[in-house]
Amino acid sequence: MAETELERAEKRYAQAKARLQALKNREATRQRKLDTRRKVILGGALMDLAERDTSAAAMLDRLIRNLSREQDRKAFAEWDTPSHSPSPDTGQSDAT
Repeated sequence: MAETELERAEKRYAQAKARLQALKNREATRQRKLDTRRKVILGGALMDLAERDTSAAAMLDRLIRNLSREQDRKAFAEWDTPSHSPSPDTGQSDAT
């Protein structure tokens, strides 16, 4: 039985629709990966800053204490919030 023009058009439409959905899925995956990468980078930057800045350390501690999900808080159970250690060069000179 030969396909009618309508059947061929419906088949092409279904294939195009499937290609469009695949493209949307790939873009959503790309966006999720980019979002995760940004979060990891910002988290690392905050942790690094917290080692050098008491207000950043306090903010990091507050963020951890206020995590809403128990499983997220458990990830930090054995982790100590960085304590502020002054840098060797505090900008003060011993020379008078």
